[in-house]
Amino acid sequence: MTTQSTVKVQLVRSPIGTKESHRATVRGLGLRRLNSSAVLEDTPAVRGMITKVQYLVKSESV
Repeated sequence: MTTQSTVKVQLVRSPIGTKESHRATVRGLGLRRLNSSAVLEDTPAVRGMITKVQYLVKSESV
């Protein structure tokens, strides 16, 4: 049995007025409204998405 590391992501700024691709990335992370959070697998794809919208989200390893 392998243990996957996870990362918790929380939306801390509104995506209103941002680029459409950034809004789509926020939705792709599973974040809907302000202060909503999601626990995701820590993969390179997820890390890239978090980096793209780092000014909108807060992330921490779980």
